[in-house]
Amino acid sequence: MGKIITVCNQKGGTGKTTTAINLSTYLALAGKKVLLIDLDPQANATSGIGVNKHNIQKSTYHILLEELEPQEVIQATAISNLWIAPSNLDLTGAEVELVGALGRENRLKRALAKERANFDFIIIDSPPSLGLLTINALCCADSVLVPVQCEYYALEGLTQLNNTVKLVQDNLNPALTIEGVLLTMADYRTNLTKEVIQEARNFFKEKVFTTVIPRNIRLTEAPSFGKPIALYDKESLGAKKYEELSKEILGVSLSANVLPAKGEA
Repeated sequence: MGKIITVCNQKGGTGKTTTAINLSTYLALAGKKVLLIDLDPQANATSGIGVNKHNIQKSTYHILLEELEPQEVIQATAISNLWIAPSNLDLTGAEVELVGALGRENRLKRALAKERANFDFIIIDSPPSLGLLTINALCCADSVLVPVQCEYYALEGLTQLNNTVKLVQDNLNPALTIEGVLLTMADYRTNLTKEVIQEARNFFKEKVFTTVIPRNIRLTEAPSFGKPIALYDKESLGAKKYEELSKEILGVSLSANVLPAKGEA
């Protein structure tokens, strides 16, 4: 059975979609069969992996509305072993249309029940909110990965997210765990970045990934070309860090040359 990881943070601009795309890519490059599910109406994961969101006729909207089976929506990407269930603006209406639906929180879970056996990992990119789409993503997940930007207000929103995860655990998905907290957009030239990293490690302890994603211009550029960083610039620091993250997820020991440099963690 494939492991389902939901990438989630109700705060925007934390590197959530960048993480979903590049983690999925490096897991696929490691030989794992991976399905990336775009559950955000903005469809940035869809376009960022190289699929034209304006040409999408079958999307995750149709899965949630139970109009199509996942296999009718899933399509291949330019990366071997990586498939995507794309999104488009139609998904905006899903929350409204599902308001009165019975078992609306478990629509995605039911849809993926048969697909789990076909993949090693299913990575879900959730929207920057704690609405019904995100609840669906959490209800079907085995774990949640939380990207946190290294900035002043970054840790404040985690209390609300933590409460939501606990509510889901208590009422809808008791098996849900925290995969880890991923520190993103780190700028080691500032004391603030070092303080946020230290505070996060003090609070979340071993739940904080060893890998820290730096601010990296190549990571910023890659989505505009519809490419994950592994295809856009595999030698960039951003690429190497997302490869490290995939190894942490897979439980591969990080060699000395890929561990954070002194002062980075």
